[in-house]
Amino acid sequence: MDPRFRATGAAVAILAAGAIAGALLDDGFRLLHYACKPLATVLIAVYAMRAAPPVSARYRAAVLAGLACSLAGDVFLMLPQDLFVPGLVAFLLAHLCYIVAFFPGAGTVPRVLGLLAYMAFAGCNLVLPLPSVPAALRVAVLVYVGVLMLMAGLATARAWSLRHDRRLAAPARAAALGGMLFVLSDSLLAWDRFGGGLPLAMLFILATYYAAQWCIAHSVAPSGRAPA
Repeated sequence: MDPRFRATGAAVAILAAGAIAGALLDDGFRLLHYACKPLATVLIAVYAMRAAPPVSARYRAAVLAGLACSLAGDVFLMLPQDLFVPGLVAFLLAHLCYIVAFFPGAGTVPRVLGLLAYMAFAGCNLVLPLPSVPAALRVAVLVYVGVLMLMAGLATARAWSLRHDRRLAAPARAAALGGMLFVLSDSLLAWDRFGGGLPLAMLFILATYYAAQWCIAHSVAPSGRAPA
């Protein structure tokens, strides 16, 4: 494995750990969270930017746009003000960018099956927390969930459709894993915010979130190869 890949992964892990620690500890560590949370996403974006050659220029541009929107969402959601709606919009835009990346390359039947599978999961997952979502936010949350499930479903469909492609199979699997982890992270966030809270919520939410973004960024390099 390329040592630069290991070094970048280790740096992202350290920053993610700082973001998690700053969120879990008292207010005296809040600045650690403020510093590490966006920096981890920036480093992941730099990793994707350095992919040479990328799967395609269009794919890399879409992933980088998604990471830029995610960075905005990171900032909105970490501030002490309640900026949940701007954060939701920023991540919705991020998922739309990822949809642009994942849509080509997937067959029609895998797309439909992938979407149906994730929509079924979303339906089961939303039964209990949805009534606790404020009425003013309910439509926005449902739209976000639909876009999130479409993103993850397309990533899975693309991985299935490209499973025999020696150049693209590995990065497509990485993207599919990233989509699945994003669904898990946002599900945990929803249960923590609207379902009565979860113990050590930020540990699991942020750990799965950064793992998701890392997998998606790693999918920019063909054949699972680390960026140069």
